[in-house]
Amino acid sequence: MGCCDKTQSNKSIQCTVAQCVHHCDHENYCSLNQILVGTHEANPTMDQCTDCKSFEMKK
Repeated sequence: MGCCDKTQSNKSIQCTVAQCVHHCDHENYCSLNQILVGTHEANPTMDQCTDCKSFEMKK
């Protein structure tokens, strides 16, 4: 993955995590072309069990 131009929000990836470096500050979309969704559970059964593995904390 890598750094993307935040002026180009990806309308296919909605995101409300403003603490992520890939979040488009001007609207609730991700600036990446694609993301990786994963889990921290052996057998995920709820949406709370999934994670955006592309998340990077803003500095």
